[in-house]
Amino acid sequence: MKTTAIFGTMGLVIAALAGTGNTEGEHGPMTPDAIKWGDAPPVFNKGAKMAVLYGDPSKNSLFIIRLKIPANYKIMPHFHPTDENVTIISGSVAFGMGDKLDPKAKPLPAGTFGSMPANMHHYAFSTKESVVEVSAMGPFAITYVDPKDDPSKTAAAK
Repeated sequence: MKTTAIFGTMGLVIAALAGTGNTEGEHGPMTPDAIKWGDAPPVFNKGAKMAVLYGDPSKNSLFIIRLKIPANYKIMPHFHPTDENVTIISGSVAFGMGDKLDPKAKPLPAGTFGSMPANMHHYAFSTKESVVEVSAMGPFAITYVDPKDDPSKTAAAK
């Protein structure tokens, strides 16, 4: 049985982060020093930081987040119910499609853009500290192909 984690189930984390970015209807620049980073929700492995730049990932609307990940960080094979657009802002990240992480996937440089359609199985890992920007329609949900890879489930079991 596959498990799904939805940001809505992590209300406190998202509420704290969602208030830091521009909301729908607000427009204007956000300089790098104005971005407020917090711990990523437990659906991500420890070590990741997240910033909400626009919208609210728990709502049925457009959101834009940034995820800061350390070197050698893995996001195991998973999928989302909506299309996901990813841009590598800094560092180097490898992306791949499928049900198993391929450690030989080619790392991609900053500036790379990728789009994954809803329900496409994919994974990512960093080769050095990296920042990726994700835009999608909410509510954000992630389903790990192998439920054992879901950090929120393994943390709850401990």
